[in-house]
Amino acid sequence: MTAKYPPHRLRVLEAKPAGQLLIHEIYKSIQGESTFAGLPCVFVRTTGCGQRCSWCDTPHAFAEGTLLDADTVLARVKAFECPLVEFTGGEPLLQPEVLPVMSRLADAGLTVLLETGGAEDVSRVDPRVHVIMDLKCPDSGECERNNWANLAALKTSDEIKFVIASRADFDWTVATIREHRLDARFTVQLSAVFGAVAHADVTAWLLDSGLNVRFQLQLHKIIWDPKTRGV
Repeated sequence: MTAKYPPHRLRVLEAKPAGQLLIHEIYKSIQGESTFAGLPCVFVRTTGCGQRCSWCDTPHAFAEGTLLDADTVLARVKAFECPLVEFTGGEPLLQPEVLPVMSRLADAGLTVLLETGGAEDVSRVDPRVHVIMDLKCPDSGECERNNWANLAALKTSDEIKFVIASRADFDWTVATIREHRLDARFTVQLSAVFGAVAHADVTAWLLDSGLNVRFQLQLHKIIWDPKTRGV
């Protein structure tokens, strides 16, 4: 079942006119994570999120945004003349208007990525879209909102990400990967919560675990100050 959220968390979207998108920002930068890391990418960051992860680095996207129609979003993305675009948030799937926009960009020949928190249904996403889905670890405070049915809806080309804040998170990640055979079904990425756990520690734990999954760095937090927006 899809998780239900307290209404106050989605109030910013309840007032949104149908057919419009509430967009926090659209910008071009270097893709900082996933198997696309290092590539130039246009980011479409949507407003609104139903989760409140303890380590969230984009709380400004909870409520700040501008109403745009689909044609305006498409025009702004295409104006960058970049072949790669990612929808992120916030949580993009809380706005159903995102779905046809991603399809139209795929129609135009762009490679489309979707970063989603793992609580919303991914089954309606255009199969041409490359899904990068979080599974929330216990220290996030949102672990119970993981929508496990999404694992059956993902494609083998999609990616699953675990954001790790502690050894307990890592142990939970290992057990989850093994229980669902995630490393045999998808590309799996492990990230360390910036400033909460040492990269060297997570790397050592991974090597000791015997799992064949990827450890990734958040390149944008190394290139720029971690608090910098629009990168």
